[in-house]
Amino acid sequence: MKKRIARLISNVFNPFCITVVIMILLSFKNAASVADALKWTAISLAISVLPVLVAVTWLVKRKKLDAYYDNTRKQRYGVYILASVLGAIGCGLMWGLKAPELLAVTFTAGFAELVVFMGINFYWKISLHMAFVAGAATILCLVYGVIALWTLVFLPMVAWARIQLKQHTITQVAAGAVLAGAIVAVIFAGFGLVV
Repeated sequence: MKKRIARLISNVFNPFCITVVIMILLSFKNAASVADALKWTAISLAISVLPVLVAVTWLVKRKKLDAYYDNTRKQRYGVYILASVLGAIGCGLMWGLKAPELLAVTFTAGFAELVVFMGINFYWKISLHMAFVAGAATILCLVYGVIALWTLVFLPMVAWARIQLKQHTITQVAAGAVLAGAIVAVIFAGFGLVV
């Protein structure tokens, strides 16, 4: 039963779902219209989530990855490289297309996290699930203030799930959360995007 619950939590709070929710919320934050928000949501997802999801699906089907979220550290190399290249392109497009600043800065923070985590992945399997949940919670708290503090309840839940599934140690989930939150906070503060 514990494994089932842990698997459900891992599947719901995965990096792809977290990114979709954040892109939608930030696209609608200061949008001039619903159409404008939908446009930026579509662009954001098309250059971030969709290509990586397609690549991961292809790799899982070709048995190059064991699963979507439960892989060895070495299996992640290619995914990190692809995500980092797409992250760089996404940053360039967001700034070049004059996307809403919140989205452009979020892409910048996401790209910085990917590069740092890719470097770490050569030596250690840091938790991406925790990084995405902590990064998202940090963004929401910085953008929406105290009202978003409730999102922090997801951190221990996801940490428990990843440890229960034996995908990460306590140190790996803690490091993923702290590092992601710190990167987001520094980049958002650097652009003056704090409540």
